[in-house]
Amino acid sequence: MTAPSSSFRLLRRAFSTTPPPAGGSAATLRSAHDFLYKERSLKRLVAQFKKSSAFDHFRTKIGTYQYAVRRLASARRFDMVEEILEEQKKYRDIAKEGFAVRIVSLYGRAGMFEHAQKLFDEMPGLSCERTVLSLNALLGACVNSKKFDKMEELFRELPGKLSVDWDSVSYNTVIKGYCAKGSLDSAISMLDEMEKKGLEPDLVTFNTLLSGLYLGNRSADGDKIWARMEEKNIVPDVRSYNAKLHGLVSQKKMKEAVETIKQMRMKGTDPDIFSFNALIKGYAECGNLNDAKLWYSEIGKSNFDPDKMTFGMLIPLACQKGDVDFAYELCEEIFKIQCLVDGALLQLVVDELVKESRIEEVEKLVQLGKVNKYRRYSLLLPASK
Repeated sequence: MTAPSSSFRLLRRAFSTTPPPAGGSAATLRSAHDFLYKERSLKRLVAQFKKSSAFDHFRTKIGTYQYAVRRLASARRFDMVEEILEEQKKYRDIAKEGFAVRIVSLYGRAGMFEHAQKLFDEMPGLSCERTVLSLNALLGACVNSKKFDKMEELFRELPGKLSVDWDSVSYNTVIKGYCAKGSLDSAISMLDEMEKKGLEPDLVTFNTLLSGLYLGNRSADGDKIWARMEEKNIVPDVRSYNAKLHGLVSQKKMKEAVETIKQMRMKGTDPDIFSFNALIKGYAECGNLNDAKLWYSEIGKSNFDPDKMTFGMLIPLACQKGDVDFAYELCEEIFKIQCLVDGALLQLVVDELVKESRIEEVEKLVQLGKVNKYRRYSLLLPASK
């Protein structure tokens, strides 16, 4: 029997379900990395992650750690999150504050604050120094885990206990927490407090406050914070403008919102998809399809693609206004750019086409749904007349 050809061996390897060995070579680590992203079995993912963690180079892969924790937490397998993160205490890296902080932060991202605090408390016993970097990671874990009362407690007590002063990152984290909690007055008071302590607020500080205030229907206070930002000669970026746009749109001030886009461009800041979606949202809520289409066309002139939110606003509006041609064009664009949307949105267009007996276009959409890589589209069927 002849030996298999090299091409056959490559194909067999590509479709093999056996995890790659956790070796130390760059090629093997790349193989292990690819396996983790493709593996469907969470048990095998955890087993391979633990094996790969034994190698120094793998432990530098911050993105891979974030991916694994995010995936396990999304599946609510917090026991597995604990399994792979507790494994990290075996290695000498745990004595480095940067590595330990990463694990604390990952626990926070998974909403596992108690585990984050446990590791923080263990750091001295692991020969790991705790500086403001560690404290900020614990504060961040509080915010990500929505433990806002605990955040306040730690913020007031930890500096005295550990003889460590908070920095600007600390205040930015607490401001973010107060905004997430909806305690906007407390968030503003943190800005005042940090300035009294001689800490300079930065663009992150102001953007966090602007987002909280404008999205929290506190536009007047948002405008005051904007003025303070300008007084400090901090140049707003696209996120700053997007927060302001949402505030204007929520108040139905569409002329001012359009003027804000013009100001952005004049000052060298290009709108992004969130900027365009804000304008589209405003006009869609007013039932103004023409202006919504105008701002949709602006997306086509930019470097951005429309997203799920764009289509979710425009398709129902187009169907409501009887512009089935535009709704159909939007569906074609969805498939063209491979944007993941709910099948019900496409079904809405199919139903409108069926009402007008446009069967050829119905069949085309249904076929596109069947061959599209997203399974939810394959469920698309024309409604009965």
